Amino acid sequence: MPGLYLLTILVSLAGIALLDIRFALAVRPAPGRTLLAVAAGTVFFLAWDAVGIATGVFVKGDSPLLLGLDLAPHLPVEEPVFLAFLSYLALVVWAAARRLLSRARGTDASSPAESE
Repeated sequence: MPGLYLLTILVSLAGIALLDIRFALAVRPAPGRTLLAVAAGTVFFLAWDAVGIATGVFVKGDSPLLLGLDLAPHLPVEEPVFLAFLSYLALVVWAAARRLLSRARGTDASSPAESE
């Protein structure tokens, strides 16, 4: 089923966004920094992919789950969406872990600005 991989990434992204909003982990406390961090992570990993593609390390496999649209050779349209999801997921997990650790220590780290 073409597009299933992209759909799965988008559903996963929506789930992480709901958790983020519900627990005010990244977007609510610092929307600008969250967007900047996700954009920076996505650009970094796209550059990483470009180097891997240029050196022949990364190649696109043939999967019926992909849409079949490429942004460049061996770079399916799903890749930047996945990389943005990966960057956002890492940020949300980091914020959640930080909050849990601060609660275990008895300190308050409910927002990034409070620890700076």
